[in-house]
Amino acid sequence: MRHLILRLIGCLTVACLTVGCATMQEPSPGDAEFAPTYPPMQPAPPAANGAIYNPATALNLYTDVRARRVGDIITVKLDEKTRAQKNQDTEIAKASKGGMESPNLLGSALQFNAPGILPLASNQANSLSFGYDSSTDFSGEADSSQSNLLQGEITVTVSEVLPNGNLIIRGEKWLTLNQGDEYIRISGIIRPEDVEPDNSISSGRVANAQISYSGKGSLNEANRNGWLSAMFGHSLWPF
Repeated sequence: MRHLILRLIGCLTVACLTVGCATMQEPSPGDAEFAPTYPPMQPAPPAANGAIYNPATALNLYTDVRARRVGDIITVKLDEKTRAQKNQDTEIAKASKGGMESPNLLGSALQFNAPGILPLASNQANSLSFGYDSSTDFSGEADSSQSNLLQGEITVTVSEVLPNGNLIIRGEKWLTLNQGDEYIRISGIIRPEDVEPDNSISSGRVANAQISYSGKGSLNEANRNGWLSAMFGHSLWPF
């Protein structure tokens, strides 16, 4: 009994530490993972005196304003719609029935006398026939449905250009309201060919996309279980 109590206390301690660590890791604006990426400093071109072409004021007629370099800005149009539904129905039925009549020996049915406890049951002829009947029924049904919708826009920066030309983007948007903060974070890989002429791209074109939308503040805390309720609902809780 003592070992069981010690084990229970250990499970409670681990659950409290796990829930506490999960609630302590609050996001904040400007985290290093989603901090904006600035373009590297380029050396100033040498001054051209007396020449017709000046690289400092020249215009390139064969390029556009689409994001393609580190630090460039690109707008991601969020249009996430997911829906999952699963139904499952299982039925199992099994029935068994059998029997055997009393065998005959030399034309007569075999019987035996079972000495009963009661006087009426003593010296009573019993047949050797027997029979059995059994049945098993099982029925199970499950239904699961989930849908999500996220729409909006977020402007991010190019953090890295891969050797094959693809771009790694990441960024965040924070909205400070009177009752708390809301934020959107996104990171992933895009192809320059998928960028629209207005320097935007659909979130469905982002590879390895990691999109999070959440908030912090009094309203968000009101919709969250306390640490004690979360502990009792944790998977480590043995009951």
